[in-house]
Amino acid sequence: MTPVLLLAAEKESAQVTDWAARIGWVVGLALFVALVYWLMREGWKWRGTLQGDLPELPTTPDETGPARLTMSGRYHGSTTAGQWLDRIVAHGLGTRSRAELTLTDAGLDVVRPGASDFFVPAAQLREARLDKGIAGKVLTEGGLLIVTWAHGDRLIDSGFRSDHAAEHHEWVENVNSMIETNTREGAER
Repeated sequence: MTPVLLLAAEKESAQVTDWAARIGWVVGLALFVALVYWLMREGWKWRGTLQGDLPELPTTPDETGPARLTMSGRYHGSTTAGQWLDRIVAHGLGTRSRAELTLTDAGLDVVRPGASDFFVPAAQLREARLDKGIAGKVLTEGGLLIVTWAHGDRLIDSGFRSDHAAEHHEWVENVNSMIETNTREGAER
């Protein structure tokens, strides 16, 4: 035989794709992803059930007085005070969203389009500070405005990030001075 004929005899046809096996793998992977998503959702609902003792969130009173400060930005969630990974999901506090904050003499009004609004009365405010993280959101040092407030028998940290991060320092100063003033007035009574 000549070498040309040997080369032609050695060629084989291309392997045929096993479509049944591929479809089986894709369906199996899709079912696995759906199962993981379902388990995450059930865990979120279970956490909300565990936090069911948290009272309803206060709503904004009819008369709050003039605004001391306003801020637009993002609400990143709420946690148990001092435990930056213990997210609170009850009453929609775990839902990240855009937020419009207004600080008045009556308290802190948090308006969240697409999520539940809430109001923190001035007497419930405990502290404002800058921090770097809350419940799965980590930024550079001082990138988040954290407001600590009392609700029921719990202290809650709520994290906000302004569209203009330079506003954070002014918010910390104003909230803390408002808390000091309310504490002094309460002690004088």
